[in-house]
Amino acid sequence: MRIIILMLGLSFGLYFIIADRLKIPYLKTSKAIMNMGRTDRRLTSVIETVIMDMSMRLSRIIPMDKYKRNRLQSTLNAAGIKMTAECYQAHAIIKAIAVGLLVIPCLAVFPLLSALVLTLAVLMYFKEYQRAEKQLEKKKEVIDGELTRFVLSIGQELQSSRDVLSMLESFRKNTVPEFADELGITCADMHSGGYEAALMRMEARVNSPQLSDVVRGLISVIRGDNGVMYFQMLSHEFKQTELRRLKAQAQKIPPKIRIFSMVMLMCFLATYLVIIAIQVIQSAEILF
Repeated sequence: MRIIILMLGLSFGLYFIIADRLKIPYLKTSKAIMNMGRTDRRLTSVIETVIMDMSMRLSRIIPMDKYKRNRLQSTLNAAGIKMTAECYQAHAIIKAIAVGLLVIPCLAVFPLLSALVLTLAVLMYFKEYQRAEKQLEKKKEVIDGELTRFVLSIGQELQSSRDVLSMLESFRKNTVPEFADELGITCADMHSGGYEAALMRMEARVNSPQLSDVVRGLISVIRGDNGVMYFQMLSHEFKQTELRRLKAQAQKIPPKIRIFSMVMLMCFLATYLVIIAIQVIQSAEILF
């Protein structure tokens, strides 16, 4: 027992000495830094902190070509994930390895589960690696849903004003947070640089075909075109697109309702059958 305590004390001592020499930050320090960078109210857990520290160390040795890195970094920036491309990939690798380590107890207890654990580890890697693209897709859907109101607002304001920057700033106050953030970045970019370049950078960040049509119309307004008729036609087109999207969502609802209707029908039938069975049992007891 004394040997075990001595080995544990020696291990902790060596760890703290090495951590001090390598200037590894304390766990509380890492958690505080990660919580400061969060935009939501959820606090960082200990496991997330450890995984992030390991990801940052692994990211230094991960090879990545320039094209893949720039493409992934653009996706991360557009999705609002504050990581480098190497750190993001290392984060996915670390989580997959953490799941894959469960294969060790599986080999000792039930070896047939090891193949399932390895499959889950691979799926975990692809799920974490594609998380940025899924977040960007959700963000794009939210922004596309606001473009109908945005185009209608621009078409109305063009009849009395030609100031594109004031249009963006006024609409930014009355839209969803995802689109408000993009408009805020664009407005700040327009204050510090050219209007057309700022709009084109917003188009590249969101990567939405509908937003590309809006940006094309705004650029034409900046260059001196009237633009009122263009935005009126664009508003009509976006309304039709929105109606088609709502109809597609409505068509997905009946199968879900049908499933719950069958469940309710089975519950009603089970209730009647139980009542009939109780009556039959009571009648049989009276007879016999």
